[in-house]
Amino acid sequence: MNFNQKEWDDDDFFETLKQKYPFAVAKITGSAEYPEIEGEVWFYQTDDGVLVAADIENLPKQNVCGGVFGFHIHEGNCCCGNEQDPFADTKGHYNPNGCPHPYHAGDLPPLFANDGEAWMAVLTNRFTLNEILSRTVVVHDKPDDFTTQPSGNSGRKIACGIIQ
Repeated sequence: MNFNQKEWDDDDFFETLKQKYPFAVAKITGSAEYPEIEGEVWFYQTDDGVLVAADIENLPKQNVCGGVFGFHIHEGNCCCGNEQDPFADTKGHYNPNGCPHPYHAGDLPPLFANDGEAWMAVLTNRFTLNEILSRTVVVHDKPDDFTTQPSGNSGRKIACGIIQ
């Protein structure tokens, strides 16, 4: 993937990216407890892997130092659940190879919020775009500790989107 540096001088990185390549997208919405959370996650298949780019707004402001939120692709294909876990049907982290955490294919870097807003981009070869279509992307209320099994002790699921 080759980019012209002048293209990235635009004010809106994501608008430029969205206009350039075919992609899948997940529209992120918050749980009933966090209805103001919204955003999008874009997925671009490249020769080197999948570029994942996220832009999430209205994350809870956890403290004056900012918030860090777990961020994963989950196995399930529905952002639905029950009263205790509004996104229970997202199931566990996407992990087709049975790897321990944090080596699940769906383990992504955390979201670092800046005054309730976060954006992140990462290139990964742990999955292809076709493998994750119809799966879910989940934002958790705590950062992933990258140690605790099976899922990094990331806390409650507070927002979700289906990859389409």
